[in-house]
Amino acid sequence: MNEHTDAVRKDFKSEILDENISGSETYFRVKEDAAVRICDQLYHRMDCALVSIFATDRRKKEGCFRIHYLFSSENQLQNDRVQTANGFIIIQIDIAENAPHFHSVTSRVPAANWYEREIQDMFGLIPVGHPDPRRLVNFEDWPPKSYPLRKDFDIRTKPERVKGEYTYRRVEGEGVYEILVGPVHAGVIEPGHFRFSVAGEPVLNLEIRHFYTHKGVEKLFENITLDKAVFLAERISGDNSVAHVVAFCQAVEKIAGVDIPPRARYVRTILMELERLYNHLGDIAGIATDVAYAFGAAHANLLKEEILQLNEIVTGSRLLRGMNTIGGVRRDIGDKKDIISQKLSAFRNDFRELMDLLFASPSVADRIETTGRIYNDIAKGLHVVGPAARASGIDRDTRRDHPYAAYPDLKFKVPVLKAGDVNARTRVRADEVYESIGIIEQALSRLPDGDIKISVKEIHDGYALGYTEAPRGETLYWVMIENNRIERCKVRDPSFCNWLAIEYAVLDNIVPDFPIINKSLSLSYSGNDM
Repeated sequence: MNEHTDAVRKDFKSEILDENISGSETYFRVKEDAAVRICDQLYHRMDCALVSIFATDRRKKEGCFRIHYLFSSENQLQNDRVQTANGFIIIQIDIAENAPHFHSVTSRVPAANWYEREIQDMFGLIPVGHPDPRRLVNFEDWPPKSYPLRKDFDIRTKPERVKGEYTYRRVEGEGVYEILVGPVHAGVIEPGHFRFSVAGEPVLNLEIRHFYTHKGVEKLFENITLDKAVFLAERISGDNSVAHVVAFCQAVEKIAGVDIPPRARYVRTILMELERLYNHLGDIAGIATDVAYAFGAAHANLLKEEILQLNEIVTGSRLLRGMNTIGGVRRDIGDKKDIISQKLSAFRNDFRELMDLLFASPSVADRIETTGRIYNDIAKGLHVVGPAARASGIDRDTRRDHPYAAYPDLKFKVPVLKAGDVNARTRVRADEVYESIGIIEQALSRLPDGDIKISVKEIHDGYALGYTEAPRGETLYWVMIENNRIERCKVRDPSFCNWLAIEYAVLDNIVPDFPIINKSLSLSYSGNDM
């Protein structure tokens, strides 16, 4: 990232008010009217990805709100090898309370869309020039001038409901009609609204609306102790609990300035890959179900159940909960090495047989090839992450690009395909299953002796970024601690990036293909609706 930070310093010297470097994070506080130009240069000329935008309420201590634009460098291919840059650039601007607005960057950086609307709803800061300034998180019955993430908003507040109406996009023309799906679905999934505009069978437009189960998680973080915050992070997205809690713990550990024991780093890595295994199996089972390949679905679900049972043997929890803590892990898994190795050896053979059958089936191929394409430029513009991004030709994986836990010590490949369809997303997941098995086997063979955690008692004031590569993709936590309590915890689940991609993936497909496309993206309502 040195060339990028140097370029910012050189090109915007007169606009920079302050600079702070903390590990791999470089913070530039700049003049408000320079933010759009700097973001535009980072994104378009330096090829940096916008991975998050969030706000903090600093009125009490600094007399302003602050908006943070978080960028990560894209990888470069040199001599057939991926060159990574392990660093982040954070552009910060201050917003006065009596002038609560800022210039939108969405028209130049599409990935900014939901972030800016979220800031508008939760902090009351208006993104001037945003192409779609409708509410995002706060629904139409939410009272005006009531902003939940401001410090003077009491978490116990029960605001009165008001009348309001949300205006959906309309597609008009002869033979065009709408199909409304949700928000209540015929199953146990959480609520989400999908509004299709179709002419005959092809989908002309899809508009999604979520946040029906918004839980106020970021406000909750500010009102609980650090110990309780570990358990909250673990429950934001139930099937990605390890990825979330490790990202949170790593952010706090950075602030505390501690390195967890090597054995704990390896145990965390094993847990994260076990989580990836059962998630990918579940997604493959869901895709097989939606193409009516009942045998493949049953086989995949059986393999998923075997991994869940292995999780319980190793940790006492099918979803791997209760293992991670600030400073390392709570329990060791050393005496389970042999059973993990034996189970994974048999699992690898069974999984290979399943994938051979799945990809050899003409009826499966007919349903998943060319279906639900997300083209590379769309995926890049929206900052699509995880297997969905890698299936669209984006060579990005947090484990390799921003190494953490034991990943710097281990060898693995990052599967990347270019087709961007359901078939590519399925194959990327299948390849990642093999890589996960290899990572676990390496970690078990190299598992160091020693302690599994260190005591972290008092944490000095500060802030830091924590990140992991969840089964769905890049997961981010930005944590600020003051007086040994959480002042701000910004959570960015991968589904927050990927949900908008489904509006593009369904275009020119038919409505019956929507469940397959949806499942292939493995989108989480709970992770999104925080």
